[in-house]
Formats: sequence, structure tokens, C-alpha cells
Amino acid sequence: MKVVEKFVSINGESTRAGELAVFVRFKGCNLNCSYCDTKWANEPDCDYCEMTPDEIADYVEETKVKNVTLTGGEPLLQSEIDVLIDRLSEIPGVRVEIETNGSVDITKVNSKNRPSFTVDYKSPTSGCESKMCMSNYENVSADDTVKFVVGSIEDLNRAKEIIDKYKLAEKCHVYLSPIFGMIEPADIVDYMIKNNMNGIRLQIQMHKVIWNPDQRGV
Repeated sequence: MKVVEKFVSINGESTRAGELAVFVRFKGCNLNCSYCDTKWANEPDCDYCEMTPDEIADYVEETKVKNVTLTGGEPLLQSEIDVLIDRLSEIPGVRVEIETNGSVDITKVNSKNRPSFTVDYKSPTSGCESKMCMSNYENVSADDTVKFVVGSIEDLNRAKEIIDKYKLAEKCHVYLSPIFGMIEPADIVDYMIKNNMNGIRLQIQMHKVIWNPDQRGV
């Protein structure tokens, strides 16, 4: 498996924001979003370390951190992702979360122990909205999250349309997250108030507030 970085930090977003987590970032993505903050991990010449699922699990176990976030890039493109999930699930107390870009069918994960998913819906601003696997928003469950990264009122309108169409607030966690530097969080709050968006959460990427927004390994 092609690992470009692994580190311990806090979860900057998701349902466990603020908690310690061990991150494993994989190389490569099938999308090229306009606002991507990890484009470097998708470059063909990006340095990476080839690791087996056992080696990754050993690293995770050594950290003694219970929250594990598999991210990228796009982790569901890794051919051994099921093997890794099953191996991680053997570690007592570990909770596995996969951050996926929304273009890959999450039901293709066939591990014995289903992880939680944070599934993106790519906004119009991303330039990749047409690549979304729409069945994902039917197949999310209570432990999952759908995240809308928004940079404009158009993005917010589209997010609300998807939330309403798939009744997301009734079956999973739903977050609105501002594209850093493109939209003020206060504008998102105003939109939520005007549209009575109960059960929806605004989430700021905590790690970009604590550290430099471009800093790696945090």
C-alpha cells in the first residue's frame, strides 16, 4: 500500500474532532478538486513508502491511539483496503474511519468489520461534482458522516438540495465546512438559520486554526 505520510495528531474534523487520532495518508486520487489541500499527495512523482497492511497495523498499535483515520488521496483506491481494515479491527479498542471523496462506491468495502465513513459531496466549486457516486448517500448509516465543503451560496444551495433529497440529517451526521479563505463561517451560519437546517453542523477544520493551513503531518 502506498503511504505518503503517517502521524499522530488530533482529528481536525469529523465526529471525533479534537480527539487524538493516528492518520495514514495514501498516495493517489481519481479526482482533482479545485480546493484540494493535499494535491501534493496525488502527484505522480510524490514520494511514498510501500507498506503492507500488517506493517501499517503494527505502526498504529505502537502509537496506542484508538482513533484511526485512513485518508488520501483516495484510500478506497488501495487494493488491500479490506485486508487493512480487518487487520486494524483486531487491535482492541481501535475505531477505524475512512475519509473518501464520494466518487467510489462505499459498499465495495467487504471487510468483516465495517468502518465508519466520512463521505464527501463535491460542491460545484470543486469542479468534480459530476463524479459523485450518488448511491453512497443512500447507503450511509448512523455512524457515518456526509461532508459538504462549500465556498459559495451556490454550494450551500446544492448541499441543501442533496441533504433534503436523501434525508441525510435523519440517517447520518452532516457537516458543512467552509473552503478555507473563500467563504466566511458566519455566512454559512446565516444560511443555516434562514433555511432552518436542524441537525446540520458547521465544522471548521481545527487543524488549520491551530497550525499553518499548509503544514503537513498535523
